[in-house]
Amino acid sequence: MTVIRLTRMGRNKKPFYRIVVTDSRKRRDSGWIESIGYYNPVSTPKEFKIDEERLNYWLGVGAQMSDKIKKLTKK
Repeated sequence: MTVIRLTRMGRNKKPFYRIVVTDSRKRRDSGWIESIGYYNPVSTPKEFKIDEERLNYWLGVGAQMSDKIKKLTKK
């Protein structure tokens, strides 16, 4: 099953997350199918950008959102 979730980037104590579509069996930071946005919780204000068109496409073909992505997108 495909899942839409966060993958961690950045350095120590300065996290930056990409919103990616990946296989649910892969580890958090291993290879992914497509990057559809990013989330930066450290900046002020917090930055969050997602490609709505690609998100809707992946949801349409059966991808599931992780709990954090559901909370961020409020879908």
